[in-house]
Amino acid sequence: MANRKVLGREGFRRGLAGAVALMLGVALASCSSGTTMSTSTTTSTATSTTSTSTTSTSTTVPVPGLGSYLPLAPFASYQEVLSWEQSYRTGGHQPWHLDAGETALAFAADLGFPQINKVVATRSDSTGEHVSIGFYVGGPSKTTTSAAIVHEVRWGSGSDAPWEVVGTDDTTFSLTVPAYGSTVTSPVEVGGRISGVDENIAIEVRTASSSSPVGTFCCAPAGGVDSPWHEAVSFVAAQGSVLVIVARTGGHVAAVERITVTGALAG
Repeated sequence: MANRKVLGREGFRRGLAGAVALMLGVALASCSSGTTMSTSTTTSTATSTTSTSTTSTSTTVPVPGLGSYLPLAPFASYQEVLSWEQSYRTGGHQPWHLDAGETALAFAADLGFPQINKVVATRSDSTGEHVSIGFYVGGPSKTTTSAAIVHEVRWGSGSDAPWEVVGTDDTTFSLTVPAYGSTVTSPVEVGGRISGVDENIAIEVRTASSSSPVGTFCCAPAGGVDSPWHEAVSFVAAQGSVLVIVARTGGHVAAVERITVTGALAG
């Protein structure tokens, strides 16, 4: 997977520079993650017009080429998309960008979860592709369990428009605060709901300009049935940076068993 970083995943780690200025104040829909523990999935694309956090605000400027979504990975700007499309058309470079499953697994690896390395299922609808990714649980049957449902959309048009991660869908572990696409300041209130037993939630705030988190919190005990959770996380990021806020829990059959992701902008 190392050769994937040349264009798309390098773009995820670089600063958003001038492209981010076009994205300031995007108003979007809430996106969060899922697991096989639930049979229902809540929508991740309802438009948010008010903030659910005292540190966030919402506006309505669309991202060029993505409409009401934030670019979380692997591309950080539409110019990067165009550059990759040119290299693909002339030399077949990095064809994995056209595979929603490979894009979802690359996203998990970039977040530091290489053990989440199996595509469990995919579902397509009018909002894009929803890719369930997970890992094998021990035993001779090697049962596969889902850790997240990654929501992706095509960035651009045409048969060679690549997939872009814009968030994750909610099931039994959600991240609904801050509101998706809101502008937040440090410390940011992060929270949602969870079902489980003896859970231990860790939170990271990331940007495209760094391969390591710009803010972390560990860890918050949680559990119950659809129980609320929330924590404040301090971070340092340039104004206008796209923030990838990641929460994870695990410790039963694997260190990381469920993840949920949302996007915001640094104010």
